[in-house]
Formats: sequence, structure tokens, C-alpha cells
Amino acid sequence: MGGKNKQRTKGNLRPSSSGRAAELLAKERGTVPGFIGFGTSQSDLGYVPAVQGAEEIDSLVDADFRMVLRKLSKRDITTKLKAMQEFGTMCKEREAEVVKGVLPYWPRIYCKISLDHDRRVREATQQSFEQLVLKVKKHLAPYLKSIMGYWLIAQCDTYSPAASAAKVAFEKAFPSSKQPEALVFCKDEILNVLQDHLLKETPDTLSDPQTVPEEEREAKFFRILTCSLLALKKLLSMLPKKEMQSLEEKLMSLLSQNKFWKYSKHNIPQVRSAFFELTSAFCQYLPELVKAEAPRVCPAVLLSIDDGDAVVCPALWEAVLYAVATIEDCWSHVNARKGVLPKLWAVLREGGRGLATVIYPNLLPFISKVPPGIAEPKLEYFRTFFSSIIQGLSSERAIASPSESSAIVTAFMECLRFAVLQKTEKEDDQRQFHQMLIYDQLIPLTDAVLKEPRLQNGPFFYQIAETLSSWEAKAELSDDNGTDEVFQKLLSNFWDRLLKMCVLHVDVLDAEEKSLFAISGMLEILQNPKSTTKPNNRKSLKIRFTDEDESERNTENGKLTEMRNNDSETQTDFQRTSFLRKEPLENLVCNLAELSIVYVNEQKSEQHLKFLSALLNSFSSNRVFQVLLEQGNDTNSAQVESQNEVKAHHESPSVQFLYVNLITWLKEDWRKDTHFLVDILYSVLNCCNSNGERKTILDDLTKMDLKWVIFLQIIQKACSSTTKLSLVSDWLKGDTLGERLVMLADDLCHLGLKPIATSSESSSSERWTLLSLVLSQHIKNESLIGESFVEKIIDKLQAALSKAKDLSEAGNSEPSVSFICDVASSFFSSVKGCLLMPSSEDLLLTIFQLCAQRQDATHLTDLLVCKLKHTWMSGVNSLVHQLRSMQKQSTFLHKSALWVKNQIQSSSLDVKSLQVLISAVSDLLSKLMEADSGYLVGVYVEHITPNKTEWKKLHESLSTEWMHKPLLEGRLSMNCVPLGSCVKLCDTTKLPGHLCTSALLSKMVLLVLENGMVCENDDAERKKIDNIIAELLYSLQWIEELENPPYLLLEYLHMLEEMHITYEKFRTLGNTASVQQTVFDRSEEHGRLWSLTMAKVTSVENTVSCEMKQLFKTTEGFLPLTEGRLHTLQCLSPFLIEEEKKELVFHCVAKLMTCSETQLSSTDGAFGCLSILNSCLNDRSIECDHLLPGILKIIISWKNDNEDSFLFSCNLKETSAQLLGFNIEMIRCLPLLLKYSTSPLADSEWDFIMCSMLAWLETTSENHLLYHIPLVRIFACVSCDLASALSSYFEAAAPEAIENLPVNLIGEWKEFFSEGVHNLLLPLLVKVTGETKNASESSFQNSVLTSLGEALTHISKDQLLNHKLPVKFVAGQKTNLPDKLQTLLNTLSPLLLFRARPVQICVYHMLHKLMPELPKFDDEDLKSYGDEEEELALSPPAALMSVLATQELLLENILECIPVGEFAVIQPLSDEFCLVLGYLLTWKLTLAFFKAASSQLRVLYSQYLRRTKSLNKLLYHLFRLMPENPVFSGPTSEVPNKDTKTFFTEELHLAVKGTGALSSQIPHLACSVYHITLKDLPAMVRLWWNSCEKRVFNVVDKFTSKYVSSVLSSQEISSVQTSTQSFNGMTVKARSAAREVIATYSVDDIFIELIIQLPPNYPLGSITVESGKRVGVAVQQWRNWMLQLSTYLTHQNGSIMEGLSLWKNNVDKRFEGVEDCMICFSVIHGSNYSLPKKACRTCKKKFHSACLYKWFTSSNKSTCPLCRETFF
Repeated sequence: MGGKNKQRTKGNLRPSSSGRAAELLAKERGTVPGFIGFGTSQSDLGYVPAVQGAEEIDSLVDADFRMVLRKLSKRDITTKLKAMQEFGTMCKEREAEVVKGVLPYWPRIYCKISLDHDRRVREATQQSFEQLVLKVKKHLAPYLKSIMGYWLIAQCDTYSPAASAAKVAFEKAFPSSKQPEALVFCKDEILNVLQDHLLKETPDTLSDPQTVPEEEREAKFFRILTCSLLALKKLLSMLPKKEMQSLEEKLMSLLSQNKFWKYSKHNIPQVRSAFFELTSAFCQYLPELVKAEAPRVCPAVLLSIDDGDAVVCPALWEAVLYAVATIEDCWSHVNARKGVLPKLWAVLREGGRGLATVIYPNLLPFISKVPPGIAEPKLEYFRTFFSSIIQGLSSERAIASPSESSAIVTAFMECLRFAVLQKTEKEDDQRQFHQMLIYDQLIPLTDAVLKEPRLQNGPFFYQIAETLSSWEAKAELSDDNGTDEVFQKLLSNFWDRLLKMCVLHVDVLDAEEKSLFAISGMLEILQNPKSTTKPNNRKSLKIRFTDEDESERNTENGKLTEMRNNDSETQTDFQRTSFLRKEPLENLVCNLAELSIVYVNEQKSEQHLKFLSALLNSFSSNRVFQVLLEQGNDTNSAQVESQNEVKAHHESPSVQFLYVNLITWLKEDWRKDTHFLVDILYSVLNCCNSNGERKTILDDLTKMDLKWVIFLQIIQKACSSTTKLSLVSDWLKGDTLGERLVMLADDLCHLGLKPIATSSESSSSERWTLLSLVLSQHIKNESLIGESFVEKIIDKLQAALSKAKDLSEAGNSEPSVSFICDVASSFFSSVKGCLLMPSSEDLLLTIFQLCAQRQDATHLTDLLVCKLKHTWMSGVNSLVHQLRSMQKQSTFLHKSALWVKNQIQSSSLDVKSLQVLISAVSDLLSKLMEADSGYLVGVYVEHITPNKTEWKKLHESLSTEWMHKPLLEGRLSMNCVPLGSCVKLCDTTKLPGHLCTSALLSKMVLLVLENGMVCENDDAERKKIDNIIAELLYSLQWIEELENPPYLLLEYLHMLEEMHITYEKFRTLGNTASVQQTVFDRSEEHGRLWSLTMAKVTSVENTVSCEMKQLFKTTEGFLPLTEGRLHTLQCLSPFLIEEEKKELVFHCVAKLMTCSETQLSSTDGAFGCLSILNSCLNDRSIECDHLLPGILKIIISWKNDNEDSFLFSCNLKETSAQLLGFNIEMIRCLPLLLKYSTSPLADSEWDFIMCSMLAWLETTSENHLLYHIPLVRIFACVSCDLASALSSYFEAAAPEAIENLPVNLIGEWKEFFSEGVHNLLLPLLVKVTGETKNASESSFQNSVLTSLGEALTHISKDQLLNHKLPVKFVAGQKTNLPDKLQTLLNTLSPLLLFRARPVQICVYHMLHKLMPELPKFDDEDLKSYGDEEEELALSPPAALMSVLATQELLLENILECIPVGEFAVIQPLSDEFCLVLGYLLTWKLTLAFFKAASSQLRVLYSQYLRRTKSLNKLLYHLFRLMPENPVFSGPTSEVPNKDTKTFFTEELHLAVKGTGALSSQIPHLACSVYHITLKDLPAMVRLWWNSCEKRVFNVVDKFTSKYVSSVLSSQEISSVQTSTQSFNGMTVKARSAAREVIATYSVDDIFIELIIQLPPNYPLGSITVESGKRVGVAVQQWRNWMLQLSTYLTHQNGSIMEGLSLWKNNVDKRFEGVEDCMICFSVIHGSNYSLPKKACRTCKKKFHSACLYKWFTSSNKSTCPLCRETFF
């Protein structure tokens, strides 16, 4: 066949096609081959010949159809399947005319493909056929005869989806009325096809043996055989009767064939099954034909009676019954005794071989058709028959299957009843026959069933009951032929034998418990078969809605049934039972009861007692109790007396039995199971005469010390049956039981809550169950016990739970609390109206309280808390429903609200406790809202909300620490002492009450808003909500204003986010304008934190309402100026537009001009106006330059008129807060003046500003001991800030600005004022830092240091060198520095250790100015060192080194546990932060010092660092402090789309006040230090890197290559490019892209070119020096020079230019005639740059002294390296 992808032969344009081949063959021969198919003869009918002239007709068929029809002839299954599906789709979608064109071709394709081996293809064929039928309809008629046979076979396909599809197509083609006609029309063709398949076809004729495997051929053949047999059956069933005659003739030929009858023995089960089905059809539709063929039919069917195949069996037995019914003489054609019956007995003995449900229902019709001649002798025949059935039932397979055992038992009993009715000629034979049936069959089977538990639930006992009923009916009918006597005798025999058999089971000491229960069950069924539900009946299900009457659900576990133990019905039915049944049955019961009581009394047999209980349950008559009493009389005299006493009081035998026997049994402690004893008790109660008598009995029992489980069982059984309930209802309501239960509740609660529990778990759980049952179970809307007792029990539970919290620390309360939960939950959920009892509400409140507290406080487990929550939720649910219907007030809601209010206002909660409380209250509100109770929700929120006084207290509870930040930043101004001299700090363990209250109320309000329970028009409600949200905002603002809020508050904020208690959430739920107004009103009234809150809300909302603007629209609006209005205006100013700000400024300036002296420092005077002006001018958003000089003039006029108000050089101890505030605002005003004023100032004005500044600074300096007072501290800060502002102004003044200044101003500033400032501030820094050794983290504490430090950064180098600090020296300190400089270093260096960032940064900036000055003092000293000494080391400044040593020790402790290469996160402003900052700054200074030193000094300093290993430690620390990805996230000056910015590419700015991104400051500083270290000490870093372990080595290499090398390489190359250094005779060029430096040296005829290549991991990797061109230099000499340069660049800490310079000097000296040192092969020494001077007296060669020293020490000899003579 032509594959899709194969290479075709040249010229062959189309793939190969079997269809085309057939056409070509026809053309060549001139005729058409007879038939398309395999092995068929010319004369056969039913095959469609290939159409002549195919080519012509082919062209008439639609092209798409033609393609599909071709595909259908392919062998590939997938191709055929897809083609058939496509064919079906085309039939459905194309026009009818187009589809009709396919019809001539369809029969041939259909007949072949409908028998295809693949079932999917067959199914698709039938589905497509359906579409074809629907489209062409009656036009199919001409082709019906050729199709119908195959169509019928397809409808009987063994693959049911294919068969169904064929049937659907058939039904679509013909209505049901027309179907027989269509079959009649085609019957001959159908029969021809079927007969061919049944008689002629073989596997090889149906499939091509050459292409189809044998297994597939056979499978197809057997399937077609099966389908053909079934199709013939279908044909028979569908043809009309009148056509049967003509069919008989046709079928005679089929039935006469032996091959057809052999199918009964075929080895394929499906074929056999189809054959037997066809045989049944023959019997049904053609009985005459079957009778004629009886000799073949009977053996074929009856001799196969033992066929055990599940497929065959149903069809076989149908055929058997049809055969024996249709053919009267069927038994004459087979040997029944030898051929049929032995096979049947074998099947029965094996229990039907797993097919009992199929075989056994057919046994009765079968044996009823067995003629008497074959069934003789009857006794033996039936004995064999029943014995075989019993034997079959005993097989494991039959017992294991309930359906099979049921079928066998039912068949046995049916056949037994049939056999009993068989008559025999002789009476003796009849009696013997009946005895055999009873004695040998029925009773043994009963015995077997009693011994096998799996058979006891079957229908056997019911079958016996029905059989007995039928026999009793016949026994009661008196007729002449004595039938009644026969059946009476039969019944008598049965009962006798049954009694004996039961006695055999019972009269054994260790009787089987299962057998005894089987007997009691059997007797109960025999007594009343109707009252008990038969097995296999489906359970009747019933649904009920929750609001139906309570009586519908008054049951434990949903049972409201009179089940098997329904005594009253049992009794009435027992009365109605016929005498023939009642008498023997009662005798039997009495006998068995008598036997049992003997065993119970004498042997203490438990199983006999249970059996007795079961008997009494069904047969509770006084006669039985009388028998039991008589039997129990054989006792000792003491018992006889007690019995007589009982008899005197109680006549009834049942009651006597209770007092004599039952109570004794109930009191036995060892007895675990008492259910059956309770059943006996109910049997006794059932026999009592009146309810009064029953109550007396039960009360007596209650007073006895019986186990509680007995009472639990009594009540449970009463709840499960209305009959039993009616027996005990009086007792349940009575006082005796009620009081006993209250005592029980009390005992249980105390027992569980004692530190040591004494009861066992199980007994206490039973008692709790009893309590739960009596509380929760209601019958007809009434509680089981008295209402008053219910209330008392609830009281006990509540009292116990309230103590549980205190006692739970012992850990034993868990079971008790758990049980109380179960009881309460059950009570709340099941009892209507239960929560209207006060005690119930108290219990609910207690449970709620336990749930609303942290588990640490209540000591309850998660499981218990979950249980408690479920309990109170169900309680609240019930409560809300009850309140809604009853319209009553709830004490629970009121009390719980007060408790919650107390909790949140007490400031005793931490975050977790608050979260638990909020969750509990949210759940409660949700429940209230679920019930749609807006009123209840409103009342509840109202109860919890504090009143005005309480709110005030809550505000006061917040610490005043919040004021520090806004006061410092100038956002608020104050001229009173709000903080006093001490600052109240916030608690770090418990949340303030205000935070708790605002969070809880906000959550409640948000819940209410979410549920839409507030009307838009309800102003009062809206106002309450606004107040609550305002308080939440106040809380949040308080936290925001704290400089470093404790972790507790951060946790609180996180909790608010988690629980969605945010202003953003509130904004999504409604209009916020009213909240904004509320906050504004509070701000205007109170100022302070409310004003800051208002600013926050305004920034979020980004709008300022008209009402707010009214405050400053007119002068009257804000006058008189109160603190509230002042703060409001200050906070509002950033949000005003320019015109509004101008308006406000004009008002203030106008007010300033009219201020009297007395008003200067008052809020409503100059202080207030200056404060507002400062706030407005702060951000330079308005143009009012012309006003600024005016303001200055006003201030100067105040100074002239009232100098006392200006705090110049005075002691502030007695100064008022008002005056301090006034001065602070004036000082704040002056920098703004300098910053924004454009008009030049007069001389006098400059004098005023600078003199005032100095005077204020003197005040600041003199009062450093008063810095603990907040306003003094702020005064100091603003004074220093003014000095900074002036310093900055003069430093940054542009030339054109200088021209406008007075002539001598700059000189005066530099010579006098600047020096005066720094002479005050430098000693002040030393004093302040000396007083506060450990500055707090708070910036309020550090504020003076920050401002002071900022001012000192402007100090010049000369002013530092001319300082006036007290002398400070350190003993033993080696130094070359002058005293003054050493004092400065000794004073400032230790401040790098100070625990305050501003001080460290300030000191760094000052020392950094000094570093370049220091090395020159060592330089002078260097000359005194000779060449001859050992390798020298020189320490960098000793003051810095001692600080560094201290820092190293401390840092080692912090960072040693962190692996190198792992990033250590340092918390900003912590002690660790300050330590690391100081350490890195010290190194930055050291490296700056190093850089300023000369090459020779650098060698000595690096030697010192190597010895102390300080640099190694630094590098290890840096790789813990640098981040793995040092990306710079701050603002950059570069173009944004350049390469990624890193800490190495961006410069670090260390500002005293610039605390911007503190978290990135340490990483950036660490990167900066690493960068400088690599740049200035490359050789030392390289040495360290090479000595690192492998992991660290790789980390350093990877990090440096990735982030640092590119930066350093480009800097090194660019430094070469931009270098101004000129060499005589040498030119240097750089190539940045290739990272190369090329040096060309030329002198006379000598020409040398060097190429210096930087490695990718520069400077860690070695710099390679390669030779370019060289002319006039010997190879050896050239190598030496290359080695010199390479060695210098690798081992010295210099740049490329310095290396080249040294190399050039070497070469120059060489050409000058100076010889190389023969140790280092260099003229100039690499370290100390000396020439070879030490000559050997023998060989006259000269060496460097340092090289010789190294030679002597390493070789341990003192000989010349060249001549080996002793060196002198």
C-alpha cells in the first residue's frame, strides 16, 4: 500500500488504490468480476455486485464523498474510523440530492464494514447510517433487501453502543408499526444471510487469512455467529404470526442440520447463550416445529442443565423451562435418572456454583413439571433434592453472599411447601414423608441457620413464619378428607422438634451468644412476622425542615421509631396470633426462660441473662415472670423472707421479679454492659398496671446507689421510643430524679476542677452524656425533666466554668471544660427559648470571656478554644433568634459589652490578646448581623464606646513622647512646658488603652458599614462612626510621630493591616468628608496631635474644605490665636495654594507690626505669627521677598526696644517657656531670610544677624547642663542650625552675590565670627559627649548632637589646627606629631566609638581634613632610619590605631558567627550600627592617611598593617557587611538608562543630618571602604586573597570580578590617560577597551616597548607585562627588566604610573653605569627605593642593604651571594 511519506515511483501521480485496481481489472477483461468478497459462489444471493461502468457513475458522485468512500476501503482502523465519522458529518450537512448519489455504493460498503473487527468502527458505521437514513428517507427502499440482514445482525451486536446505534437507525427508518412489514419484505434475504453465517461461513471466509491474524479471524467469526443466532431470535420475535408458516419451511433446512445443534456444546459461552435464547424463541413462536424436532431439542437443552457459565446460565434455564413446558414428552427423549437429575443434584450440592440467584428461582417450576414416574420413589427423590439444597447452602460461597443464600433459602421453602402438598397413596407413607421433611430437612436447616450468623439476617425465619401461617390456615379448615388433621400433626411435629433443638442450644453452660440471640430473634419473628422490618427492604427515608414542629425531632440520634422493640404492637399482635401459634410458642418461651434463669442463678451465666432479656422484650407476660419466680425459689431462707416481704407489697409477678432478681443484677459493680438489664426493666414496667406504680418503682431505683449509666440507658431508650417514654414520663418529671441530677452536675463540675481528678475518664463521660441528654432532649416542646431543675443544672455549669480559668493552671480542667462545652452546645442548639433563662445567659457570657482571652491567660488548648467558640457561637445564634421573636432585653449582650469595654480601657492587653478579643467581638457582631438585627448591633456598639470623660483619660494615657519629632522639625511650635522636665515614655509590654479601644471600635464600625447597616441619612449614627474613625487616626498618628516606636507598636500596626482595620478600608466603604471635618474640629479645639492627624488626613484626601479655609480668610477668623488654631494653621500650610498662603502671611506680618512688648512671647502675639510665617515660608512656595527684610527690621526694632526678650549670653535656668519659644521662632526665621531674601542686607542687619548668632551660641554653650529640658534643647538645636546656615551661605556664595555684600563682611566672618563659632562649638562637643557617655537612640536625645555636628563640619583645617582644647596625651604613645595636633587627635579619635551617628560622622569629617597633614611628620623622621636595618614597620597615627584595636575586639564578637560571604543585616541606629559605622569610618580615615603618604612611607605603614593583621580582619568583615547584590537604589545624577548603578559606581555622601536611607548606609560604606582598599593597597589585598581558604577565595574572586574590577580598571586606565606626569624619553598610552597600557622607552639607538595587561579580576589577579618591540637590549637584561616591573606591580601598593616611573629610573641608572643588585636584579630597591651601596670586598659587587639582610637571615650564612666569601 502507498504510505503517506514514501518516495513514489516516477510518473505515478496518485497513491495506490485497491478500488482503482478493481476498475482497471474490469476494463481489461471486458467483464466485471462476479462478487467483491471471499469464497462465495456465483449463485448466492445477498451480495451486491460491483457496478458496471464504475468510472461513469463515479463521476456523478460528489468529489468529497468519493474521497471518503475510497478511505472506507482502506485497512487501517484509524483511517476507516475518521472516514466514517466524516461520512456521517457530510450526510448530515450536505443536500439530500448529493447524498442520494452515494446510495448505489452504500450497501456493499455497509455489508462489509458493519462486520468490522474494530468495535469503534462498527459504532461509527451505525451512527453514520442513522444520518444517511434521516437524509435520504424513503429513497433507501430499493437497497433494503441487500442491507436488512446485516442491519439486523448489527442490532444484535455484542458491543452494546454499536447495537444501540443500529436500533436507533432502524427506529428512525421505520416507525414501530412498520417494522414487522419491513422485515416481512426482506425476510428471505435475511434468512439467506443468517443461514450462510450459521452453516457456511468459516473464520477464513469472513476475513482474509493472508492479512488478518488467526486470533482476530476467530474472534470475528464467533462474534458474527453469536449475532446471527440473536438476529434470528429477533426476527422470530418481530414477525407477525401469519408469517410464521412460511418461515417454518425455510427454517426446516436449518434445523435439519447437525451443525446447528452442535452449537449447544460450542466452546464459546456467548455462542451457547445465543443458541439457548434462540431455542427458547423457537419454543415460544414455533412450538409445532420444536415438537417435530423434539429428539434434537430435548437432549441439546436438558443434558446441558449443569452448564456453569454465568453468560449461558440464564438463557439455558429459560430454554429448559420452555422445553419441559412446550414438549409434553420431552422426558422420553432423555434418560432423566442418568443424564439429567444427577447433573442437577451436582449443581445444587455446589450451591449453584455462584449462580444461585439465576438457578434457584427456576427450581419450583422445574420440579413441578417432573412427571411422577421420574420422581419415584417420592421419599428418596425429595430427600435427595432437599439434602442437595442444604448441602449447597452450607458451601462457603453461598454463605458469604447474602443474595445467593436468600435465593437458596427461598427456593428451599417454596419447594418444601410444594412437597408437603404432594399426596401419597398410603397414609403411613404420607406421615413418613412429612416426618422426613420436618425432621430430616427443615429442623436441621433451622439448626444450621442458628449456628451461622451470616444466614440469620436472611429471609429464612420469615419463610418459616409464612409456611407455618399457611399450614395453620389449612389445619383450621375442617374438611372431609382429613387435611386439617394432617397439618395439625405436621405443626405438632414441628413445634416438638423445634423445642428440642432450642433446648439443645440453650441447655449448655457455655452456650453460643450468637445462637441464643438467633433463637430469640427467630421466636420474635414467629410471634409477629409483620412488626419487624423484613431484610432487603430499603430504609424509608424522611426529610424535615428545621422549623417544623419539635415533635418531629424528639429523638436521640434522629431516631423516632417503633423498631423491633415496639412493645405495645408486639403485645397486641401477640393477642391476635392464632391459638395454634400462641400456645406452643408461649410454652417454648417458658421452657427456654426457665432453663435460662437456672443458668443465671446457679452459674451466673451472662449470655443466658442476655438471652432472657431478649425473650422478655418480646414476651413480657405475667405467665413468663411467674415461671421465672417459681424457678428462682430454690434459694436460702434469708432470700425467701425478702421475697415474702416483696410479695406482701406487690402482687404482680413482674414487679416481684424486679425487686427479687433484677435489682440484684443492676447493683453488681463488675457488670460493664447493662443495656439488656434495662430492657428487662422496661419489660417489667410494661407489665405494671398503672403509671403511679411505675413511678414508684423508678423512684426507688433512683434512690438506690446504682450506676449512672443505667439511668442514662433508661432515658436514651425512652427517647428512642414513644411507648417507652410513656412508661417513664412521670418519673422523668418528678422531683426525685431532678434533685439527683442537680447533685450530679455539682459533683461532676467539682470533680473535674480539682487539682487531682479521682474519677475514671469513661464513667465521667457517661455522666456528662446523661446531663447533656436531660438538658437538650425536648419532647413536644417540653424538657424531659422539670424546668426548675434545668435552670439549677445550668447554674452549676456556669459557676464551674468561671472557676476554670483560675484552676486550669493545674492542667486538669481540660476534660471538664470540654464536657461542659459539649453539654452547653447541645443545650443551646436544641432547646428553644433556653437562653431567656438568666443562668443560661451567664453561662454564655462565661464561655465568651474564655474565648476572648489569650490562651496563655486561660491555659486552654487550641482544641478546647475551638470547642468553646463553637459553643458560644451556637448560643448567640439561638439567643438572637429568641430575642427577635420575644422582643426582650438580653443581659448577655449588656454584660459582655461592659466586660469588653473594661478589657480595652485597662491598658492590660498586648497585641495577641487584643487580636483575640477583636476576633471574638467580630464573630459576635457577625452573628447579630446575620439575624439582621440592626437595633442589637447599634446598642452593642453604644455600650462599648467610651463617653467624653473616658476618651479624655484614654488620650492622657498616651505618652507625650510623640511631641519630640514635630517640635524639632518645626511642624508644631510651643511656648509652654508641655512635657515638664522629664519625658514620659511609652510602655513596651502592654498597649495603651486608647490604641485598644480605637482598634476594636473601628473593626466593629467597619463590619457595620460593610453589611450596610447604617442609613446615609442617619446623622447621629454617622457622627458616632466619624468619632471612632477619628480616634483610630489619632492612635495611628501617635505611633507615626514616635521616633523609634517599640516592637510592640509595630506589631500592633501589622495586626491592623492583617485585620483590615485601616483608613483605606473605611474610604472604600463611604464618604470621608465628614471624618475630615470631625478631625479638623478637634484640631481647632485641641491642636497638638489632632493637628498632625488632620495634616495626615488632608494629605490622604488631598483636599482642603472651605470650612477649613475660613480659618484664615479674615483676620477675625483666627484671632485671637489659640494653641489649637496655631497648630491647625501650621499643619494646614503645606496644603494651601500660593494665593492662600500669601493671604495668611499678610495677616501675620500685619499682626507683627502692631505687636506690643507684652505680646511678643504670647501665642496670640509675635510668637504665634512668627510660627505661622516659618511654616508658610519653609518650602519656598510663595513669592514674598519684599516682606522678608521688613520682618527682619521688625525683629531688630524689638531688639532695640526690648533686649531682655532676646536670650543673649544668659543663663536659661529661670527663663520662661514663653520667652524660649519666642526666641526659637526668631532664630528659625533668620535662616529662611538668608535662604530666600533677594534684596541685599545693610551692614547693620548683617551685624545684628551675626552678633545675635554668636550671642545665642554662647547661651547654648553656657547652658549645656539644661539640655534635658525640651525647649532648651530645641533652642540649642536652632542656634547651631543658624550657625550652619551662615557657614553654608558664605561657603557657597557666588562671586556675583559677594559683590552685593558689604566690603569687609567675608573677612570679618572668616577672621572673627567663624572662629568664634568654632571656638565655642568644638569644646561644647567635647563637653556634651563627655557628659552623655551613652546617648539614647532617640533622635530627640541626639538632636543637639546632630545640629552641633552639622555646624562643626564647616570648621576649616586651620581652625582645627589652632584649636583651644585642653591638652590630652596618652602614656606610652609613639608619635612624631606636634603636641597641639596630637591633642586634637587624642580628643577626637575616641569619639569615633561614641554611640551616636551624628557625632561619628562629624568627627570623621573633621579628622578627614587633618589626614593629608599627618604623613609629612613621619617623612622627616624617615631620614633618620638607616638602610642597614631589618624590614621596618611604621604605625599610622597611634590615636586612630588604638581606636581601631578596640573596635576590632567588639566587632569580632558581633560578626564572628556569620560566615564570610553571607550578608549581615545591621539594624539602623542600634549599638551594632554605631560600632560598625565607627569601624568603617576609622578605616576610611586610615586609608586617606595612607594615600597621602609617600611611596617609601607607604611600605612601612603596610608592613605595620601586615604585622597586626588589621587589614586581614577588615577584609573578612567587609565580606560580611557588603550585600551579595550591591545595587544602588537612591537618587543618581547619571542618566537613568545607563548601566546598573551599584555602591561601587555611586559616590557615598556622609551627611550628619542626611539620615535618608539608613538601612543602605552600612552596606554602601563597606563597599566604599573595599573599593578604596583595593585601589590603594592592591598588593596587600592580593596577598590576603591568595592565603584564603577555597570557599572564601571563590566568593572574593566572584564578587570583585563582577562589581569592582571594571570600576577600578577603568579608573586606572583613565588615570594613565589623564596623567600630567611626563617622562624624559618614555611615552605612555592607554587603551581602555582592551584594558592595556603601552609604555615606549627610547634612548639613543635603544628602543623598548612594554605592554601592561590588566586581568579581569583586577587587582586580585596578577598584572601581566608583555614585551612589544625591543632594539638594542640583550635578552637576559630584557628579562630582568620585565621581571622588575612585574614584581613591582604585583607586590607593591602603587599605581601603574608609579611602577613605570620606578622601572624607568632603574633603566636610566643602568644606562648611567650603575650595576644591578645581584640579589633582586634591580638597580633601585622595590621597597625603599635605595641604590646598591654595600660592596663585597672580594668580588667588588654591590648589593642593596635590605636585600643583603634578607639573604643573610634566610640562608643563615654571612657569605657573599656571588663569590661565597665571608662578607665584611
